[in-house]
Amino acid sequence: MYKIASPSEYLVITGARIKDIKIAKKSWVFPGQSSVIIDLSPVNYTFEVQAMSAEKLPFVLPAVFTIGPRADDMEALEKYAKLISNHDKNSNHVKELVQGIIEGETRVLAASMTMEEVFKGTKEFKKEVFEKVQLELDQFGLWIYNANVKQLVDVRGHEYFSYLGQKIQMEAANQAKVDVAEAKMKGEVGSKLREGQTLQNAAKIDSETNIVSTQRQGEGQKEGIKVKTEVKVYENQREAEVAKANAELAMKKAGWAKKAQVAEVEAAKAVALKDAQLQKEVERMNALTITEKLKADLLSKATVEYETKVQEANWGLYEQQKQAEAILYQREKEAQAEKAIAEARFYARKQAADGDFYAKKKEAEGIIALGQAKGVYLRTLLDSLGGNYAAMRDFLMINGGMFQEIAKINAEAVRGLEPKISIWTNGGEAGDGGGNAAMKEVAGVYKMLPPLFKTVHEQTRVVPPSWMGNLA
Repeated sequence: MYKIASPSEYLVITGARIKDIKIAKKSWVFPGQSSVIIDLSPVNYTFEVQAMSAEKLPFVLPAVFTIGPRADDMEALEKYAKLISNHDKNSNHVKELVQGIIEGETRVLAASMTMEEVFKGTKEFKKEVFEKVQLELDQFGLWIYNANVKQLVDVRGHEYFSYLGQKIQMEAANQAKVDVAEAKMKGEVGSKLREGQTLQNAAKIDSETNIVSTQRQGEGQKEGIKVKTEVKVYENQREAEVAKANAELAMKKAGWAKKAQVAEVEAAKAVALKDAQLQKEVERMNALTITEKLKADLLSKATVEYETKVQEANWGLYEQQKQAEAILYQREKEAQAEKAIAEARFYARKQAADGDFYAKKKEAEGIIALGQAKGVYLRTLLDSLGGNYAAMRDFLMINGGMFQEIAKINAEAVRGLEPKISIWTNGGEAGDGGGNAAMKEVAGVYKMLPPLFKTVHEQTRVVPPSWMGNLA
């Protein structure tokens, strides 16, 4: 009888003319042979494994495993057919078998880890359980298609995870309170700091304004005092000169009065005798008057020239001071301008250097990203080709157009050549017997020589030696 299994089943045959068992999708079942059909569909097994950590803390590990026969391994199918196929996959026997393996491996692994390691390393814990359980299931031909380890659960009377959650909640609440208080403190301190800075800046501006105003007032008062002093000095000089002239005039008047009185007495006693003397004295006095007048004129001129030169010297000194101050101010401003220009140039160079550095950095990152992308592309291509480097090389050469370039190069290499083809015939040998086979081989070599010599001669103009033969 010819039997056929469905897509998710296999046909297991044993009996006559079969050494052990035969597994196939379809086959003839002859008399003396027995056959069963095994289902390869995986089944979900849900467990709650009770385990204990290294600190002797018990916990419950809910887990769901999807387990079934390994369809792509004939050896595993043979193990499954021999050991499990006679039982229903949903029967208590298979479930207890799988549960015993999972519980045993889970408890052994949990006993070597602390509760913190189990809780924080759930992914690694699941991987370890998966690998160890799979090793045990391999001997039954079973395969774990999926394993889902749920959240750890406390055992009644040992509320470790509940207390841990309460601890974390309290820590989070306390930290939130601390953060709120710290933020409030920063806000109040920042507000007071801004108010203090505002008052300090206002006081600083007022003080600078008062300093500048005081400096301007002092300069104005200084200039006024200087002008008043110069005017007062000039007035005092004029008053001194007037007083000196008045004193000299008074002295002269007194002398003149005395002399007049003496002259009157002498004139009264000796008019005649003194007439000549008085006339002489009058002339002398006239000369003295003229001399004094000349002296006064010269003194006035000298005083005026002295004061003029003093004022000119003071004015020149003042101009030189102002010029020196102006030059100093100009040089200070030029130095400040040069400093500002240098700072601007330095900033521009710094910005340009930063821009170049950023561009180079982005270019290097682009090159690295391109190289990484090419590496990922090549690894993906190699994996899709099953690790065949030769196939990947041929694909890259075809995709890069290398074969087309080689064809073009070969075409360019033979372009312009004019090959000559010579066909020689030496007659057939159909009537010869098999006894002359060795002589035919020798004759074939000699028949090949004439066309070979002719071709060499046409291509290179070289002729064979005369002892070998002559070309027509």
